[in-house]
Amino acid sequence: MADLKFPIAESAQVAVRPSRNWTSRRLRYFFLRLVRMRGTPAEIARGVAIGVFAGMYPFFGLQTILSVAIATVLRGNRLAAAASTWISNPFTYLPIYAFNFQVGHWVLQSDVSFKFTRQSLHRVLQQSTGLAVVMVVGCTVVGGVFAAIAYCLTLPLVRYSRRQLRLGRRRS
Repeated sequence: MADLKFPIAESAQVAVRPSRNWTSRRLRYFFLRLVRMRGTPAEIARGVAIGVFAGMYPFFGLQTILSVAIATVLRGNRLAAAASTWISNPFTYLPIYAFNFQVGHWVLQSDVSFKFTRQSLHRVLQQSTGLAVVMVVGCTVVGGVFAAIAYCLTLPLVRYSRRQLRLGRRRS
C-alpha cells in the first residue's frame, strides 16, 4: 500500500512548483531567439547596443519607440533593439536611474542634489530643469558605456553561436 504512486498528483505537483532550472531554460530560450534572428551578427549586436542605450533613459513608454527609430537610422536589428530596452524594467528602474543621476552629477560637477524629505516634491519642482539636465547627461554617458559593452559582448557571442549551430546541422 505504501508503494502506490499517483501520477496525476505528481504531475500536478510539478505544474504548481516550477523546476529549479526554469530561469536558465528561459534565458537559453531568449538567447537562442537572439542568435536565430534575421540579419547579420553586426546588425543584431548594433540593435542590442541601441536598445541598451535607449533603455537607460527615463522616458517610460518611449524607450522602445526611441530604440526602433535609432535602429532604423543606424541599420540595427529593430527587434533586438526593442527587446533590449527591457534592461530597464520595474525591478531595475531605481538603481539604474539613481546611478545615472550620480554619474550626471559627477560629469557636470553640478550643485544640484536630491535627497528624499517631506519637502522633496517642492524642491524637485523648483530644481526640475537642473535635475533633468543632470539626469539626461548621466543617462547619455552610462547608456553609451553600456551600449559599447553590449555591442562588444553580443557580436562575438552571436558569431560563435551561429558557427556552432551551423556545425551542428552539418554533423546531422
